[in-house]
Amino acid sequence: MKFESEKIRNFVVAGHSGSGKTSLCDLMLYKAKAVDRLGSVDNKTSVSDFTPDEQEKRSSIYTAYLSCEWNHFRFFFSDTPGYGPFIGEVIPAYRASGAALVVLDGVNGLEMGAVRAFKLGKSFDIPKLAFVNRLDRDDADYFKVVEQLQDAYGKNVCVPMTLPVGKGAKFERVVSVLEDPATIPDELKEYAAHCREVLFDTVAEADEALMERYLGGEQLTEAEVMHGLHDALKSGALIPVFAGSVTKDIGVSEVMNGIVNISQSPLERTRVASDGTVIRPREDGDAAAFVFKSVLDPHVGQFAFFRVLTGKIRSNSDILNLNNGTKEHIGQLIFLNGKTQIPIEEACPGCICGVAKLRATKTGDTLGESPKCHVMSPMTFPSPVFSYAVSAVKSGDEDKIMNGLQKLCECDPTLHIELNKETHETIFSGMGELHLQIALRRLKEIARVEVQVSAPKIPYREAINGRGEGHYRHKKQSGGHGQFAEVFLRIEPSGERFEFANAVVGGAIPKNFIPAVEKGVVEAMECGPLAGCVVENVKVTVYDGKFHDVDSSEMAFKIAARKAFREAMEKANPVLKEPVMSVKIYTPAEFMGDITGHLNHKRGRIIGMSAEDGMQVLEAEVPLAELSKYATELRSMTQGRGTFEMEFARYEVVAPNVAAEIINKFKASHKEEED
Repeated sequence: MKFESEKIRNFVVAGHSGSGKTSLCDLMLYKAKAVDRLGSVDNKTSVSDFTPDEQEKRSSIYTAYLSCEWNHFRFFFSDTPGYGPFIGEVIPAYRASGAALVVLDGVNGLEMGAVRAFKLGKSFDIPKLAFVNRLDRDDADYFKVVEQLQDAYGKNVCVPMTLPVGKGAKFERVVSVLEDPATIPDELKEYAAHCREVLFDTVAEADEALMERYLGGEQLTEAEVMHGLHDALKSGALIPVFAGSVTKDIGVSEVMNGIVNISQSPLERTRVASDGTVIRPREDGDAAAFVFKSVLDPHVGQFAFFRVLTGKIRSNSDILNLNNGTKEHIGQLIFLNGKTQIPIEEACPGCICGVAKLRATKTGDTLGESPKCHVMSPMTFPSPVFSYAVSAVKSGDEDKIMNGLQKLCECDPTLHIELNKETHETIFSGMGELHLQIALRRLKEIARVEVQVSAPKIPYREAINGRGEGHYRHKKQSGGHGQFAEVFLRIEPSGERFEFANAVVGGAIPKNFIPAVEKGVVEAMECGPLAGCVVENVKVTVYDGKFHDVDSSEMAFKIAARKAFREAMEKANPVLKEPVMSVKIYTPAEFMGDITGHLNHKRGRIIGMSAEDGMQVLEAEVPLAELSKYATELRSMTQGRGTFEMEFARYEVVAPNVAAEIINKFKASHKEEED
């Protein structure tokens, strides 16, 4: 099987969960005769949703990579999850694609998943097309959805290419706004004429020569119109909108033909390397490919997906990992239709391929035939918004769990694993509760271990609002050499995390013991007096003390410094501080009241509100302690249509009533441990 880049069309299918993306992909494969029977999500026979988790939930969780031939063109396309927490599956699919086909529900219109899909298309600088599905439903309204798109992205940008004939159960076909007006039903003639005029204006603006002819009243040929639409789509000046119903197989052929006729070939898709070099694809010369995704296969281990950027890559050949200099052997190249693997011998620019058992290659690496090839820029992913503290159920499984979680994180960069040195917990983070639950289920499969999860402890900090002095004499006789050290120190607030000053005069404490005093203070700062938290923003000055020629030692001075620091902290008006997060919430307007009220209950502060791509955007600052289940709560409040991002902002002093509750809880648990 040989491929030509000019005849390849490479796109990602994206949109809100439940809009019919997977059913559309199944239908495209069936219409192109890539499969013998039409897959069905409900019957658990979908080519895309083939994993047990997806079949159980009847919803996409992982991105499925698919391929078929249509009108002598080769499609490489991906069916992506629409549920927000699985964004780590969607971003790599966009990176591998040359266009985005955004699917919208004809009833629900522009939902959060579709907004996210358009936003990703813009950030990856790829053309965007829209398909309004489910127009066979009684309450569907194509023209209302088009109006929503135009309000969000521009009236002269989102332009219908096809219009529905009939509505609801009477929806029977679509007509192209570019076809002979005589074939268009009377009730659509005026609307179609307006769309055609906008499209011709867009075509003319894309080419000065065509504009002169168009303004001069000349008739443009079909080839010229298609070329102009291609250029407008590529530049982002046009988002063509198609009407249809996957259930009735209406309008899908028109979408597939539109992708062939006006979307770009892989040879037009230039990319910028990490060093700023513009990479222009070509079929000859040194081959290079970008590894956009890795998966863990239970049978073959790590499996890498890559898109060929330039040149041709062949099965059973050697290639260089440009990121780490490792030489890799490429075995049998394959492309996929869901879980079906189809072997190929050669891949050209635009091909999405997979290969097993690369030794030292991971997601984000660039492969090249020559060291002269350029390393491509990495992908960026959003920060996690939900975390578990994880621990082993069975003693001795800790290493297995950590190794397994690290492998999962390599395959999905929106998963993070870290050991929190302040709370001494292993924190596993992701984009939502369901996201982490599915990841932990995968961990059980690959590592065969049981994991216990709990809500992570909040890494509170302690600081001071005043000055305080502390003194401690450490004296111990146990036969032979004793222990002796006396330390006087003063503490005060500081802009730095920690400052230490030596103000001892007259040799009250010899200089060789001063580092031991500092070490003792640093150790004491690891467990503050209020709630056993790390102390920060303190300046400590040691100004006096005593020593003994025989009995003084570094250990004695460390002990004395720890005790003196604790006494000084208690006199310096200590306060508890908590991490505060900057939160950005995207939601339909009708949920804004519920969200702002809910944030007030969570001690949140509203910073600002704005509109973006048809959604309301609310910016706030909220204590981390209040956000442990916010991903689930927001989804419940907004019927699954809201999403949020968060990142650390700063530490702030905890309100006295909240601080008292935290301190009392700590002291009660501490007392139980002592008992």
